Amino acid sequence: MSDLIAGEHSQTRRASSLMQTLAAATLIQIVATASVLALTAIAPMVAADLDIGAYWIGYQISLIYASGMFSSAVAGTLVQRFGPIRIEQAALVCCVIGFAGIATANIPLIVVASLFIGIGYGLNNPASSEMLSRVTPQNKRNIVFSLKQSGVPLGGILASFAFPFLSRFVGWKMALLIGVAAPLLTMAMLAMTHAAEPIIASKRRSLLGGLIEEQSTIWRNPRLLTLSGLGFAYSAMQLSVSAFAVVTLVHDAGWSLLAAGSVAAAMQFAGAFGRIFWGVVADRIGGGFITLSLLGLLGGLGYALLFWLPDLPPLAQVALFICMGGVTIGWNGVLLAEVAHNAPEGKVGAITGGVLVYTFIGVIVGPSSFGSLYALTGHYGASFLAFSLFGFGGMLIAWRAHRAGR
Repeated sequence: MSDLIAGEHSQTRRASSLMQTLAAATLIQIVATASVLALTAIAPMVAADLDIGAYWIGYQISLIYASGMFSSAVAGTLVQRFGPIRIEQAALVCCVIGFAGIATANIPLIVVASLFIGIGYGLNNPASSEMLSRVTPQNKRNIVFSLKQSGVPLGGILASFAFPFLSRFVGWKMALLIGVAAPLLTMAMLAMTHAAEPIIASKRRSLLGGLIEEQSTIWRNPRLLTLSGLGFAYSAMQLSVSAFAVVTLVHDAGWSLLAAGSVAAAMQFAGAFGRIFWGVVADRIGGGFITLSLLGLLGGLGYALLFWLPDLPPLAQVALFICMGGVTIGWNGVLLAEVAHNAPEGKVGAITGGVLVYTFIGVIVGPSSFGSLYALTGHYGASFLAFSLFGFGGMLIAWRAHRAGR
């Protein structure tokens, strides 16, 4: 991390350092992701208390991401109007409301709480990208954004361990109320470290006007349009392998549920490492697009190999899923860094929000389409093989963008 500290440069307009901003943005990402996945970690317990099927958790996650898609679409305008710090604080308030609402054990309030969690999640990345873009040296852009995005798998790991552990001793409702402390403490830290962060003045726009302007900018810029397509394709791959890893190992390869769950956890750890690793790679080779092209190639090959999963020895099955975690979860930081690099000056947050709309669409469409393919074929490997086209397609369009920018 010392090279990041050495890379900081003084600016009279900012009140926070690179390391302060990176730490705050990463912590907010961890908290936001943990709030999204809190209910998934204790779904059987909650479902039993509410007398509903545990499979309903899938609808709750879709609701969160659908809400996040819409808030991401207008987040850029809100960031330009109120500044990234206030928007991050608003996102954390949404997490507080989400935890408290789910803890009521009232299904209508859980629905409303899930919408708030999605709003907060959608606001986060545009605001944090704006924060980081102000303080990050150009030659450290990929590693900085990737370090921040490592908060996503870390938040997933935190939720997977913390909420079941707390629920065992104090019950799931109290566990969620204890979870409220995380966004509250993060808000307090943000107030201490970034209280003097300036709001860069910009013309006021309506939310609809800002949305139209951002999407027009994206569709007129081939590189931003390519990044939007990559976000859609790679998020569909990421969520599909994350959602179906356990059931594929159990159904196709004959693993026990506990052993398959351990492999899924290892995938998330690999994803956290992969986000940092690929950020370093992109900075070393000097190209976000060529790195994204390589990620598409590796993801496509890995998905294709999953077709033959039952024929592989157990150790190779574990290695393949861990590698898929490092690749299919590891792309996000590089993509956000490239969005920040290609966004018009002063509009990093706005364009990030616009591009992430397509990432959210991929999150929503990917797992459901994967499930539909399985319903048609009755074979998870066949679904993975079909989805490998997302990886190979991403490889081609990212490589074309890289060549065009040379």
